[in-house]
Amino acid sequence: MLSEEIQITTNTLLLGSLVFAILDSIFIPVLAWRIKPVLFKQLKWFLVSFTGMVWFGIWTWVLHEFWDSVYRYVFPVWAQQWIPIAFGLLMAGVGLLFWTIAQRNQSNPIPVICGLAGVWGILTHTWAIHRGIVTKPPMLMGASPLAALLIAFFEYIFYWCIIIALSAMAGWVWRRIRS
Repeated sequence: MLSEEIQITTNTLLLGSLVFAILDSIFIPVLAWRIKPVLFKQLKWFLVSFTGMVWFGIWTWVLHEFWDSVYRYVFPVWAQQWIPIAFGLLMAGVGLLFWTIAQRNQSNPIPVICGLAGVWGILTHTWAIHRGIVTKPPMLMGASPLAALLIAFFEYIFYWCIIIALSAMAGWVWRRIRS
């Protein structure tokens, strides 16, 4: 567990945004190059499944590591055990929605789904800011809400790049097993 003495500042969030932006600028072109619309269409249920599993894992980890220092200030105590399941299921549904929108792009769905992921990051973090994520936990107190939104954009794109890559690998394994 992290000490409550650690302070996440505006500069920390901006530096994190830069790191995620650099990673995204590498990841997105590689995925767009390797995953064409025909393949992307075949990844529907892999994408939905991995979206749910990855977000279940993320929330299980962050609540374990940061409940006392961050999330107890944002969520009610009774919700702690349900959040990973709820967010896993919610995000699986969001994954299906994103896949549906992105697969309609005939040139390349990857930039579309990544853009949607970034916007979703901003929306979810806007909600977290409204709940007090940058005003209640001592670890984040005083950090800029705009910096929190900026990092969310690039962070969520990065997570979705991981999800897309895992989905493509699972699809490849599945095709190999079937042939």
